[in-house]
Amino acid sequence: MIRESTQLVILAAVSATTLAALTVSVAAQTAATPQERVAALKQSLQESQAAIRKYEWIETTIISLKGEEKGRTQKRVYYGADGKLQKLAMDGAAAPAPAPAGRGGRGGRVKEKIVENKKDEMKEYMEQAVALVHLYVPPKPEDIQRAKDAGKVKTGAAGPGRARLEFTDYIKPGDRLAIDVDAAANRLTGVNVASYTEKPDDAVTLEVKLGALADGTSYTAQTTLNAAAKNIRVVIQNAGHRPLPK
Repeated sequence: MIRESTQLVILAAVSATTLAALTVSVAAQTAATPQERVAALKQSLQESQAAIRKYEWIETTIISLKGEEKGRTQKRVYYGADGKLQKLAMDGAAAPAPAPAGRGGRGGRVKEKIVENKKDEMKEYMEQAVALVHLYVPPKPEDIQRAKDAGKVKTGAAGPGRARLEFTDYIKPGDRLAIDVDAAANRLTGVNVASYTEKPDDAVTLEVKLGALADGTSYTAQTTLNAAAKNIRVVIQNAGHRPLPK
């Protein structure tokens, strides 16, 4: 009985020591300064961007209006020898359904013109929305550094073992970029953006899901843009990664 009690005391002491060490480790990770977090995040982003340049993949863009899919395009994406992102349209991508034919007559032609103008406006807005996505995703080390130098970053906890870096006025005045990272590895685990197209009233949100390739290379798996005021949703998916031919 005494022996068992002694073993329990030793076990409890070891467990307490292990828990204390773990607590200190997590506390040290969480207590990292914004400067340290930003530096580690920039390094992680630079390493991921260097690694992804060895691959090509398929980018699928799906645009929906009021819950109805209006367009779908696919592009082959890769980095060229000049270091710039190349996007080549692929055949076979689904096109938006054609609008029903008008009935003729002056009233019909006027109505067709109004519909055509609305389609052009919507197309222009969707192009702006897609361009907005690429301003924020993936986050660029130079943009992060600029926000940090302007004092526009704060850090906090985002859950067990995770830290959050929140940047304000990141690309546009009044916008917000929140990046969740693995506190130990400083690897991105999630990205959320609150921004707008032309005016703050044209609010949009971005939610980014990340993926990892077999060799550990991190990449943007899916970005979802929601423009609630216009009932527009844009989903950009990246998949089918394979090494570039040598």
